[in-house]
Amino acid sequence: MKAAVYTKYGPPEVIEIKDIEKPIPKDNEVLVKIFASSMNRTDCGFRKPEYPLIIRLINGIQRPKITVMGNEFSGEVETAGKDVKNFQPRDKVFGLKTNKFGTHAEYICISENGSIALKPDNISFEDAAGVCDGLMLAIAYMREIDFSKNQKILINGASGSIGTAGVQLARYFGANITAVCNAKNIGLIKNLGAGKVIDYEKEDFTKDNEKYDIVFDAVGKSSFLKCRKILKEDGIYFSTELGYLGQNIFLTLLTPLFRKRKVKFPLPKDNKKDIEFFKELIEKGNYSAVIDRIYSLDEIVEAAKYVETVGVTHQTLKNNL
Repeated sequence: MKAAVYTKYGPPEVIEIKDIEKPIPKDNEVLVKIFASSMNRTDCGFRKPEYPLIIRLINGIQRPKITVMGNEFSGEVETAGKDVKNFQPRDKVFGLKTNKFGTHAEYICISENGSIALKPDNISFEDAAGVCDGLMLAIAYMREIDFSKNQKILINGASGSIGTAGVQLARYFGANITAVCNAKNIGLIKNLGAGKVIDYEKEDFTKDNEKYDIVFDAVGKSSFLKCRKILKEDGIYFSTELGYLGQNIFLTLLTPLFRKRKVKFPLPKDNKKDIEFFKELIEKGNYSAVIDRIYSLDEIVEAAKYVETVGVTHQTLKNNL
């Protein structure tokens, strides 16, 4: 089968399209023919290690152990292992394979109890391949929020993968949302549910006169120190990044001891229950995919370059449907 393979760390050009062995499903697995996947920050962060020590400890010191990236997928079940009960051939599916990756390829095997569900009928394969990663990351933070208190939340990086998921989840849970993005995406973010949008190219959101219960930095480009002035006395700061010198991990431990304003840094993890919840959100019209560009798998180097240039975005890698 065809796959996007990288055997050394480096820039997008280290990725090559190669023929590799087609996987064979175990008794409890399905073999999925992938129709679409995505290119995201995680893929780029592993290939060209954003946090070199951590990534190399996870994925190999000198060269990557996992050589086919990609964690989102949509497609069709081709075969099912003899013990599989919930899926059958020709089922249209979508989901995540975060731990072992491998979706930048024509096929993957995944346990029927893994992060996989039937694809919602009201979205395309391309859209289905671009929703789960952002939702999985965003919901880990949203679950730390008590939405029964009519929370005021500011989301920085609202037009990115995690940001658009955060805006839509916060709207679903009933929050009052202020979003931060650039001018070209203001209309989009308002349509997704933000009541107020700040153009970061014209205004520093950390100098906003409003006070917020939650500041969710979905791009990790700010800091608790900068944002604490706009937090209420018992407010919470979230970031999707470790921060300078890994400060967000330490602040998560320290801030509850010394101040009411807290930093929280939950560790996201995908699971089947969440994929089923995402499916329900989409089917009921409570969530929309936001795709920036669509590339073929053969154009994956260009897709990776675009992610690294823009920073955060939604892209789909499309196989032959």
